[in-house]
Amino acid sequence: MRVALAVTVLATVLLPMTAQAAAPRGALAAARQQVESADYRMSGHLVRVDGSGARTSYAVNISAHWFPGVLRVLVEVASPAEARLHVLMEMRPDGKDTIQVVHLGDRSPVVLPFDKWSDGPLGDGFSYEDFLEAQYFWAGQSAPVETKFGARDCDVLKSTPGASDKTHYAEVKSWLDRGSSFPVYVEKTLRGSGSVKQFTYFGLRQTRGVWSATQVEAKIRGRAGSTLLIIDRGTPEAHLGSNDFSPAQLTHF
Repeated sequence: MRVALAVTVLATVLLPMTAQAAAPRGALAAARQQVESADYRMSGHLVRVDGSGARTSYAVNISAHWFPGVLRVLVEVASPAEARLHVLMEMRPDGKDTIQVVHLGDRSPVVLPFDKWSDGPLGDGFSYEDFLEAQYFWAGQSAPVETKFGARDCDVLKSTPGASDKTHYAEVKSWLDRGSSFPVYVEKTLRGSGSVKQFTYFGLRQTRGVWSATQVEAKIRGRAGSTLLIIDRGTPEAHLGSNDFSPAQLTHF
């Protein structure tokens, strides 16, 4: 079975998260509930497509689980061998997010400085920060606006960070399918440059009440090329525990 990033929570994902049917409490509450019920494993590929169409592909494994007050996401770059990497990301609703990185051969994790959060295993297309999907917990949330994205009826949420929210984004707009509250399209505006990252979710489907996407494409508006997150397989109810995100697990290759 394929599952998506919330990736969304993704969605993502961005980042990535499993998505249950929409709650009646509203789009924002449903999006938060999706993050707070995350418990999955997935495997697939991150693929960078440059302006000429040339592809660079990394095999990745992703695990995520919501513990009381914190979402933990472990991204493992499995191949090629020279790029092997483990990244543990923790998102907290109070904005005290952290990212730790371990390269092959390291004995202990290293905290990633905030100025590196906008990077990623394949550049800035899918950044480390994009795997957290923290925008649903930011201080600023506008009332949803009803619109269409393609054939889908959507609620558009505009999220803006508060002073305590650690992010490189000035705002995030999320087009959430009205039937599932699963993201179908997201725009993230970078601070300073004003560049807009566009995330489009493909292959949305529902299996046993769980919504998923099989692929997410990230593009920077006005720039040639893109980055793809392709999900090959996954488990939406993985029953993960704290040991799956421990320092010992993080340093084990």
